Amino acid sequence: MRWIVTLAVVWAATSPARAQSITFGGYVETYYSFNFRRPSNHITNLRGFDNREGTFTLSNVALGTKATRGPLSVEIILQVGSTPSTYYLAEPTLAGTSTVNANDGPLWKYIQKAVFAYNAPHGFVLDAGLMPSPIGCEAFAVKDNWNWSRSNLFFGLPFYHTGARVAHALSDSWTGMLHVYSGWNSVVDNNPYPSVALSANYASDAVKGQVIYMGGIERPPGAPEGNAWRNLLDAVATIDISDAVAVQGELDGGVEPNAFGTSGWFAAAAYGKVTLSDALFTALRVDYFREWVATGATPIVWPTEWLASITATLAYQPIDGVSLRLELRHDQAKTPVFFGGTVEGDGVTMPFVPNRRSQDTMTLGATAWF
Repeated sequence: MRWIVTLAVVWAATSPARAQSITFGGYVETYYSFNFRRPSNHITNLRGFDNREGTFTLSNVALGTKATRGPLSVEIILQVGSTPSTYYLAEPTLAGTSTVNANDGPLWKYIQKAVFAYNAPHGFVLDAGLMPSPIGCEAFAVKDNWNWSRSNLFFGLPFYHTGARVAHALSDSWTGMLHVYSGWNSVVDNNPYPSVALSANYASDAVKGQVIYMGGIERPPGAPEGNAWRNLLDAVATIDISDAVAVQGELDGGVEPNAFGTSGWFAAAAYGKVTLSDALFTALRVDYFREWVATGATPIVWPTEWLASITATLAYQPIDGVSLRLELRHDQAKTPVFFGGTVEGDGVTMPFVPNRRSQDTMTLGATAWF
């Protein structure tokens, strides 16, 4: 925490006349999960972040600050835990030299967000840095989601990007944005070609939504698939039907013509939330993710043809800033990609061998924030 206070003092002291606001925040996430398949390695596979069973787990601790001065703002969120270690697994591993550092996930995993933004003239807003992906309707923090676990769409699609964006209001309800990024889950790009995206956001009292296209070369130089341009299209919407009932949905698809043919995917998720009282709500989610891979190509997302899940969550929020969640979830796959019973391998000298097409879990999670 000391580094945040120091940053705030320097910010105000260097330009006291223009210092406007400094805010601090943070959250803690912890859970206990039981896997009914009782895998001997205690791993709930392809789950994302509630991936250890039979043990209490501190999944994420995040601390952040946001400071504004005139038209400029800076936001930094630091984190530690199993969650950031998981989503930085996809960060490119790049060699260095005696004078240039290597790049990998452990180098960056303590940063969730580091962005500066500028409210430019004529209604333009520019921001740049390391930021959560705009794709999808779920967020990093559990407190901002209806369920405890994340959908297969959230886990399979990009978590974060590094780059720059420019946004402009198109009307009272619509905002357009142009994005330029290093690529999927890349602080440092794995190739010399940036990815680009174009999005339109809609917001009214009862409806919020977004449509985004992203395209770019995502495979590393020398990949057998060649310099394949990957296309992604994602649409999300949240609708408040009444004060007590809300629904949410996401459709996502993509194609990648490559040297072996055409690879791609289709994914969908549907959510429902019913508020029972000021302190209690329940939520249901179903999702499906199907991928097809050109013969000879490496899969883009999954080690199986399709994944699906159904998730039911009961959330109790006794006071502001605290949420307790009880969740039941069933995962199903085309081929064995999960674990159950006695699992072959030790994960070190020999990889664990998946032996189940499905898994069922019960998770009790707690999160608190300020």
